[in-house]
Amino acid sequence: MIALLIGSAMGLVLALVGTPLFIRLLVNRGYGQFIRDDGPTAHHTKRGTPTMGGAVIVGSVLIAYFVTHLLMIWAGVSTGPSASGLLLLLLMVGMGIVGFFDDYIKISKQRSLGLSAPAKIAGQTLVGIIFAVLALGFPNENGRTPASTAISFLRDTSIDLAFAGTIVGAILFIIWSNLIITAASNGVNLADGLDGLAAGASVLVFGAYMLMGIWQSNQSCALDEVARSVCYTVRDPLDLALIAGTMCGALVGFLWWNTSPAKIFMGDTGSLAIGGAIAGFAILSRTQLLLVILAGLFVMITLSVIIQVGYFKLSGGKRVFKMAPLQHHFELKGWQEVTVVVRFWILAGLFVATALGIFYAEWVVLI
Repeated sequence: MIALLIGSAMGLVLALVGTPLFIRLLVNRGYGQFIRDDGPTAHHTKRGTPTMGGAVIVGSVLIAYFVTHLLMIWAGVSTGPSASGLLLLLLMVGMGIVGFFDDYIKISKQRSLGLSAPAKIAGQTLVGIIFAVLALGFPNENGRTPASTAISFLRDTSIDLAFAGTIVGAILFIIWSNLIITAASNGVNLADGLDGLAAGASVLVFGAYMLMGIWQSNQSCALDEVARSVCYTVRDPLDLALIAGTMCGALVGFLWWNTSPAKIFMGDTGSLAIGGAIAGFAILSRTQLLLVILAGLFVMITLSVIIQVGYFKLSGGKRVFKMAPLQHHFELKGWQEVTVVVRFWILAGLFVATALGIFYAEWVVLI
């Protein structure tokens, strides 16, 4: 618990102090955001605002995580980073690198489009495959690997992708993991359209993963005093909770500068990294299907785009929303940007509270 507090506080301070320094660097280099002309006209005032702020979030999390472990090793209460923690950071950084290339192309060519869709998906897929393959390795002393081939909701279910053999199961797991990773990263990316929206909502999601990690650690199957019917088989829950805490701290520190009127945007560097981390938590904490509820705001925003595009093609040019993603629809209906953001934060909180309630209720019923 001390490590969690140190990591969270360090992530907060690093992002809070590092963001304005990064803003100064970006301004000096002229790295500003390009704004689409077909969006809400109020957004035109944001043209030129520094972007790629996600690099600060990722950097703060990495420094906070490793420095915390060094301190714990020095204090004799830790043996170092876990396999699950390192894999989660690998996924986050990998997705962040894909986002960085996307942002850099937008900035350097002063256009709203960065990487082509095939190139972006290829980058996300490559990172996802590496993560999924490694996640099925590194068993601990109990033979527990960071991830399993079983489909999970609140814990692993009886539906195992390895039903047709180990190799087939591994391939199906890689495909399944990539679907989760791509959906989560693109969901956060679509939500990153208003000042502070994605960052604030993500704080709530990571806060939930922090609480679930602590609970899974206290109810681990590795503990003899825990009833076997209600224990959790997550490999490194407390280390995952540490990363979730550092993510919360870094995002809050970044949000200080990202809230309206934003001094910096996280860009795809941040949104893809955050989305990748969320997907990683769902896979490694064995709560894959719970992600649909936990990240309900991002799911809702993604569905608005799917519905808009699908209906547009099927109806010959008609639209369901004034504009997609959903947050821009309400802007065009006359809502102020801050109003949209705060109300969407409330929705995100309700989704997170519902998911946590389901998570806890299942344990109460089983016990």
